[in-house]
Amino acid sequence: MTGVDRRSFLIGAAVAGAASTGTAHAAPDHTAPTTPAAFDHGVASGDPLPDGVLLWTRVVTPAAIRWEVAADQRFLHVVKRGVTRTSAARDHTVKVEVHGLRPNHRYWYRFRVGNVVSPVGRTKTAPCGSELNFGVASCANWSAGHFAGYGFLARQELDAVIHLGDYIYEGVYTPAVRPSDPPHECVTLDDYRRRHAQYKTDRHVQALHQAHPVICTWDDHESADNSSSIGSPLHDPATEGPWAVRMAAATQAYFEWMPIREGKLDRSFAFGDLASLTMLDLRSYRTDTTILGAAQRAWLIDRLTTDSARWQLVGNSVMISPFKIPPLPGFPPSNPDQWDGFPADRELVLRALGDRKNTVFLTGDIHSSWACEVPFEGRSVATEYITTSLTSDNFDEILKVPPRTGSLVLEAQIQALNPHVKFIELDSHGVGTLRVTAEEVRYDWYYVADRTDPDSTVARANSFRTRHNTALTERVPL
Repeated sequence: MTGVDRRSFLIGAAVAGAASTGTAHAAPDHTAPTTPAAFDHGVASGDPLPDGVLLWTRVVTPAAIRWEVAADQRFLHVVKRGVTRTSAARDHTVKVEVHGLRPNHRYWYRFRVGNVVSPVGRTKTAPCGSELNFGVASCANWSAGHFAGYGFLARQELDAVIHLGDYIYEGVYTPAVRPSDPPHECVTLDDYRRRHAQYKTDRHVQALHQAHPVICTWDDHESADNSSSIGSPLHDPATEGPWAVRMAAATQAYFEWMPIREGKLDRSFAFGDLASLTMLDLRSYRTDTTILGAAQRAWLIDRLTTDSARWQLVGNSVMISPFKIPPLPGFPPSNPDQWDGFPADRELVLRALGDRKNTVFLTGDIHSSWACEVPFEGRSVATEYITTSLTSDNFDEILKVPPRTGSLVLEAQIQALNPHVKFIELDSHGVGTLRVTAEEVRYDWYYVADRTDPDSTVARANSFRTRHNTALTERVPL
């Protein structure tokens, strides 16, 4: 599979190189607990349903693992409890499916091995009311900075956090704010497990998962850059073995370490009559001719055309809006790693929307902030809000220039070539929040002051909204 890196347009006229591979100091073996039955990687919850949620932790023990779910933080009113076990076969990770809970309710949960008790996590079942509030995140490169944006989301009152991919990065990058484990690119199952384990030691990662359920999908860096079902341009079978073996290792580690139900990343969630959320998997089924695969494409079209919720939200790891790249030496006029490289799939999906104007794509990947009106046959049929990277390099870092200098020129060029792009900001790092009501979907971008500072301040910088039945975006004053 060939193709230019979808973020390469940020390199601009300077034709700067992409982040290079380097070395880092090795960390202790993550399979050895610091104390017997220690919960060193925190707790997490995910995939909330109206009546249940999935719980996650990791603990190295042959003993029984007890879990409890309570209606109060002091566990005076335990509503569900049970016993489970784990083993090295699943890297000592633990997943528990809890059902029989009440919709739109907060619960607290914990795990216990003997007298050792895990941190207490807070979760929430899927709401069915008149308002939804989500956090949105993407592109968290450990070596490029700290995850203060996650800490910010942990402190907000949210129903869930939607993670749009690149939760981990498989490579080793220089210069590094902090070293990676393993100190080389991830290729084997042990490599991917160690990288996931390192991420789960970060205090902001633990705080995020301890505070909210997460609904996630993956992008390429959970396996390898620009990956698909048939390979990656950065994978060398001669030195790294068969791609299928590496992809299977990355997939296994992802399902072990993420609070997600086993088996599929393409799945859907219902939030009463207000909204549905469809999460796409744009890597596992991808080939040179399709980004979705036939079965996922048919499933997505069926959902978009038959779903009766007022809003249809789509968790989408790469940009679906067309994107003409300004003339840059050595680069094509569009990016084939995004939906631009798969026009037949995009046409079928957008044509299926017909006159429905309440689809909102939520996208990550491109390390910048965008608000787009998705065009099709001369009209806007949906809107797209793109969250910037949590820490991964964007325009100013790639070009090694001060923020908001050369990027202003490129932003203007992009909007001139792409009139459906109503907002673009190429330099800042952070997270987003999404508020859904019957009248509108509102997206807010929050930027960190300094990605290298674990205690960086975070502030709202831009806000846009889509009014019901318009498929248009408009700026919301700060």
